Amino acid sequence: MFVALDRASSTPLAVQVAAGMRAAALDGRLRAGDRVPATRTLARDLGVSRTVAAAAYDQLVAEGWLGARHGSGTFVLAAPPSPPVSTAAMLTPGGTDAPTTTDLRPGAPCLEVLDPASWRRAWRRVGDLVPSERPEYAGVPAFREAIAEHLLRHRGLVGADVLATAGTTTGFAEIVAVLTRRLGRPVRAGIEDPGYRRAAGVLRAAGAEVTGLAVDADGLVVGNAPSGLDLVYVTPAHQYPLGGRLPMTRRAALVERARSEGFLVVEDDYDGELRYDVAPLPVLAALAPDVVVHLGTAGKIATPTLGVGWLVAPPALTADLLALRAATGTRPAPAGQLVFAAWVHDGGLGRHLTRLRRELAVRRSLVVDAVRAAGHEVLGDRAGAHLVVPLGSAAAERAAVDAAAEVGVRVDGLAQHRLDDVESLPLDLTADSTEHADRALLSRPQVHGILVGWAAPTRAELEHALTRLGGVLAGTGVTPA
Repeated sequence: MFVALDRASSTPLAVQVAAGMRAAALDGRLRAGDRVPATRTLARDLGVSRTVAAAAYDQLVAEGWLGARHGSGTFVLAAPPSPPVSTAAMLTPGGTDAPTTTDLRPGAPCLEVLDPASWRRAWRRVGDLVPSERPEYAGVPAFREAIAEHLLRHRGLVGADVLATAGTTTGFAEIVAVLTRRLGRPVRAGIEDPGYRRAAGVLRAAGAEVTGLAVDADGLVVGNAPSGLDLVYVTPAHQYPLGGRLPMTRRAALVERARSEGFLVVEDDYDGELRYDVAPLPVLAALAPDVVVHLGTAGKIATPTLGVGWLVAPPALTADLLALRAATGTRPAPAGQLVFAAWVHDGGLGRHLTRLRRELAVRRSLVVDAVRAAGHEVLGDRAGAHLVVPLGSAAAERAAVDAAAEVGVRVDGLAQHRLDDVESLPLDLTADSTEHADRALLSRPQVHGILVGWAAPTRAELEHALTRLGGVLAGTGVTPA
């Protein structure tokens, strides 16, 4: 008990002891439920008589701070009150109640449709398993089998030799490490621009030479990619962040260049299962398993809680990845793999994807309606869990992001997804096809706008946020034709 006593003071020692214990409860050193020392122990520790300690306890019991339990001792009953909240902290500069912040940035899963009963069953089943004695560097066999079945049913990838990862970023880092060791020099890599900045971060951390590759409404402009690359990182199912789907002609051209020029294609299939209009195109790894690495993750379709992902690579690269893991003793944690495998075995993933597609399709319609009601158009295929609202300038983009934050809505600007600190080719924003109206939005030298995601909040939260965001967009002007 850290109670300071002033023996020269005229204040009685019992009053000082009570005041010290009361202060300890107020500042959190003593908490409700804590057992306090017996009066004899307290008296000894503080160097006072037991009568002084008993008098202090009697006072605190009378005030309701302490209470005795027969045969158990004396305990703290009162928790310290919360600090007062000032009126200024409760109000925005405009004088109205501050709205609850809703995060509409992309990248989060939709947990509202996750079935709690199915989720709990998967965790309980794993608890009954016998712990492993040795590490599985390729991943838990049950997980690898479950993902191979998933890739066959949902992505058309036959006979996949799956390696478990801790997620797409971690898997990509392993690939870059292996290529760097093979080449004996930094990797020369191309990545979509705008694109996934975390992948660019992996490359920079490995000392790679990074080149931004032009994209348009259909995804990567394959013909504009320079020669001399060792690796091309691409999101063909749903280009991140612009939302296009790489057409078959470009997929074939990319594969042909990879084979003739000797570079590796890394396909990030972060949300390829989530289409609402037509069936997804075959994954690149199904077209060219000899030159394509396929990356997937549970973080977007289920939850990042498990920390699991997967990759499918050409056999020689798979062998090198396993050798690197064995040499360094690194491997993805098995617990999340076991839970995911149990969930798949129970049919949970299949049912979840059905609910997820249905819910996200409805949410996309809500977003599109709100954006168009505010006088704007949208960019991005009917897929995934985000779209782009093009705006007329970088200033309009910044203003929209800031204004949305002021009304309690968090959105990303496209500037946050450009690779400004790497060497970039001129951005070709002239689409090959004008089949869809939104293709015309990409005819400018550079697109500005905000990304709006709809997976993270509940549907009710989304609807409230869209009302506020619609007001913001209505004040930014109509998207130029």
